[in-house]
Amino acid sequence: MPGVESKAHAPRSDPAPALLAIEGLEKVYPGGQRALAAVDIVIERAQVVAVIGSSGAGKSTLIRCINRLVEPSAGRVYLRGVDVVALGRRELRRMRRRIGMIFQEFNLVERLTVMENVLSGRLGSVGFFAAAARRYPPQAIASAFELLDRVGLAGYQNTRADALSGGQRQRVGIARALMQQPELLLVDEPTASLDPKTARQIMRLIRSLALERQCPALVNIHDVALAQDFSDRVIALKAGRVVFDGTPQALTPEVLTEIYGEEDWNRTIRPVDDDADEGTQ
Repeated sequence: MPGVESKAHAPRSDPAPALLAIEGLEKVYPGGQRALAAVDIVIERAQVVAVIGSSGAGKSTLIRCINRLVEPSAGRVYLRGVDVVALGRRELRRMRRRIGMIFQEFNLVERLTVMENVLSGRLGSVGFFAAAARRYPPQAIASAFELLDRVGLAGYQNTRADALSGGQRQRVGIARALMQQPELLLVDEPTASLDPKTARQIMRLIRSLALERQCPALVNIHDVALAQDFSDRVIALKAGRVVFDGTPQALTPEVLTEIYGEEDWNRTIRPVDDDADEGTQ
């Protein structure tokens, strides 16, 4: 089978300047639950990497350990050669400016406008007091308008976030993450609450923007068909271990059975009318 079993090893003293290198990453929660076990992943170039696996396999924990929203129990995470795990609090805040995060729950401030939510992606650069006073640099405002146009929300800048649909909220979340001008995108279940057509549009948008900006994206996703259609590479976790690392085309029924268990993986899914909304191509 084309899977790749992960092996723990000592951290390199001279890490290669990969975009992202994860070495021997482990997470054990209080009580002894092991969510990650000796995970090794290297991303050398800008690509969309889908992370799949059953619920509880460790996908969300992996995504959140990279930017230390969850503290790893062991291992190293290098972003362009810098060990994120070793950073102190102040250095970690600076590092997080380089990592964009797109959340399943959108994490928007509901009472704020679309523009205010997007501009919050620059909080780490302009400072809290300037942001609270709505004193963003003209260049940041221009960038926000450009991103809103790019994600298909031109004209929505003054709309409150709580007036948006789920798909529109996710587009705001994408624009906010890209306002950071990140070197890495972490995406946690971006389509979980969306209908099939909107889910495909959102995945298409994430892929096109990541490749346009040469920013690798690590996408935790349940839908195998979306992973196959919109990723360059698929990594599968099972019980916290990497059991597959390969191309979407290599996800054969036999491989999927190894990842998820017995099922009729040859059954086809009814095609969805996936024509993109204006501005999402």
